[in-house]
Amino acid sequence: MERLRINNGRYLGECIDIDDVLRQIDPLAVQGKWQKIPIAVSPTESLPAFQRLVPGAQKSVYISAGIHGDEPAGPLAVLELFRRGNWRADMNLSVVPCLNRHGFACNCRGDHEGIDLNRDYRSLKSAVVRAHTRWLDERPAFNVSLLLHEDWESNGFYLYELNPDLRPSIAEKVIEAVRPICPVDLSPEIEGRPATGGIICANPDLQKRPDWPEAFYLVHNKTPVSYTFEAPSDFALSTRVTALVTAVEQGIKVV
Repeated sequence: MERLRINNGRYLGECIDIDDVLRQIDPLAVQGKWQKIPIAVSPTESLPAFQRLVPGAQKSVYISAGIHGDEPAGPLAVLELFRRGNWRADMNLSVVPCLNRHGFACNCRGDHEGIDLNRDYRSLKSAVVRAHTRWLDERPAFNVSLLLHEDWESNGFYLYELNPDLRPSIAEKVIEAVRPICPVDLSPEIEGRPATGGIICANPDLQKRPDWPEAFYLVHNKTPVSYTFEAPSDFALSTRVTALVTAVEQGIKVV
C-alpha cells in the first residue's frame, strides 16, 4: 500500500459535508436506542452527542472525533461504527461525532476563529471547548477514552497513550488489529517524541504542556487512560476510516 503523496504543507485530500455525515448518524443512533445529549454551545448552536447506558455495566468508554476540520476520517469512522452497531452490550458508551463543524466547512485545522480546539482545554478560550468541558463534567467517569484523529505527515497509523498510573495497556492490541488494514508508522521518533512500534507514551507531556489537548483534560478530570488514534492522511480515505473503525472496535473489545 503506497502513500498518495498529495499533501504538501497541509492536508490536501478529500473533504466531507459534515452536516450530511451528522444527519446520517442521527437516525442510526435513535435506531440503536442511544440517548441524544447535545452539547449546547450557545442558544442557537449545539453539537450532536450520544450516550448509551447499560444497567450493571462494568466499563464506560468515551469516543470523540472531528476536533480538527481537516481530518475527515474520524467523523466517517463514527458513522461506520453506528452503521455496524458492534457495540459491547455490557458497556456504557458516550460518543461525540464531531467537535469542530466550522473547521470542516473550510477544511482547516482550527475553528472559524482560527483556534485549534485541541490546544484549548486548559485556557478554554473557545465557546465549543467551554461547552464540551461542561458536558463532560456532567457525565459519569470513563474507564478509557478513544479519540479519533489523522496526521497528514505520517508514514502510517500510530497512537498516543496517556496512562500515568500504568494500568493495563491496550495499545499493542490495537496496533496489531490495525496492522492488516493500514501501514503502521514504525519510526523511532514521531512528532518529535520517542515511539516504539507505532506507540507514543505521552505521559511525560502531562507535566510540560500548557496548551492542553482534549486527552489531557480527560486524564486530569474524567478517565485514568486515554488513547489518541492517528490515521495517516496521505493514504486513501477508505483505508483511514477502516483503520480508525478497527482501532475503536478492538479498543472496546479488550478494554
